Amino acid sequence: MMRKLLLPSLVIMAAIFGAVTLMATSPELKPTTVQAIATAVRVRTVDPQPIQLTVHSQGTVVPNTESALIPEVSGRVVWMSPSLVNGGYFESGAVLLRLEDNDYRTLLERSQANLKRAEAEFEHARFEYQRLKQLEDRQLASRSQIENQLRAFRVHEASLQDARASFSQANRDLARTEIKAPFAGLVREESVDIGQFVSRGTSIATIYAGDRAEIRLPIADRQLAFLNLPIGHRGELPLQQQPNVKLVANYAGLKLTWYGKIVRTEAQIDVASRMVHVIARVSNDAQEVPLSVGLFVNAEIEGLLVEDIVVMPRSALRNGNRVLIVDNENKLHYRDIEPLRFYHDDVLIQSGLEKGERVCISPLQTAIEGMPVEPLLERVAAVTG
Repeated sequence: MMRKLLLPSLVIMAAIFGAVTLMATSPELKPTTVQAIATAVRVRTVDPQPIQLTVHSQGTVVPNTESALIPEVSGRVVWMSPSLVNGGYFESGAVLLRLEDNDYRTLLERSQANLKRAEAEFEHARFEYQRLKQLEDRQLASRSQIENQLRAFRVHEASLQDARASFSQANRDLARTEIKAPFAGLVREESVDIGQFVSRGTSIATIYAGDRAEIRLPIADRQLAFLNLPIGHRGELPLQQQPNVKLVANYAGLKLTWYGKIVRTEAQIDVASRMVHVIARVSNDAQEVPLSVGLFVNAEIEGLLVEDIVVMPRSALRNGNRVLIVDNENKLHYRDIEPLRFYHDDVLIQSGLEKGERVCISPLQTAIEGMPVEPLLERVAAVTG
């Protein structure tokens, strides 16, 4: 009986001893503070630099000089130059068209005959007047005879002047039966053919000069501030104030480039678009490939050179004109800045940042003043704006 009671007692005592031993040797739990993990962000170092501003626009090439070819005399077309076709090229002074000149040659001959007769009558009247003046000195001619001869002399003098004018007019009309090119250029369109009778003052073709071309470029009013253009200037700009312009177009599968100048601005503002138009001029003599009329081109106009400009991506802006600065302890702080302009995906900042400061350019859903971050430096190349 005692043996039966002793065994359970030993088991219970062993269990109690084991529990006490485990409790005595268990590790002591101490409370710890959870350390916040810093957010990794990309930063860009502030490096103010001079920036050449650029203004972009688009336009269609038009001729610098364009004229309607209009005959000054009437007649039937008897000859046309092979250049007088749509797209034809001609040199300055080249004969483009001839009209039948038989009637004008006849008029010239008649005018020449009238001129010779008027010259003979004038010489006779002058001789008679001088002879009567000599007779008057010897009292052999009356005063009335002299006055009548003086009147006849003046009438024949006027007739001579009229005959000379008619002869000159006949000469000019005969020369005008040949229509010559006033400049070197190309034919935009022609509306005449051999055998057709053309009337004086009727347009027979449209031609334009090929030495220079112009492009009318619309510019927003706020973009004019970035160009070095004098305000209120009338007429063509002085050469030293003409901004450079680069024109680019894709033509015949090639990307072509031309260079020119902004030569003037239009005085009026377009009422529909509220744009101001500037005129770019290109000299084709200085280009590898002539600029074709009618081509649509993209223009890059050279603007002002501004100093101490900081270039940042647009993603750096927070809640308007603010950025996040990473201080020396790698904590975020808001900073107000003053942007100069937005250009593509960048913002050009003119004030509010100091050289060497680090600006957070990573997009953050939540940014708290003083929040710790782990900055990752980004290197960028210089840009123009």
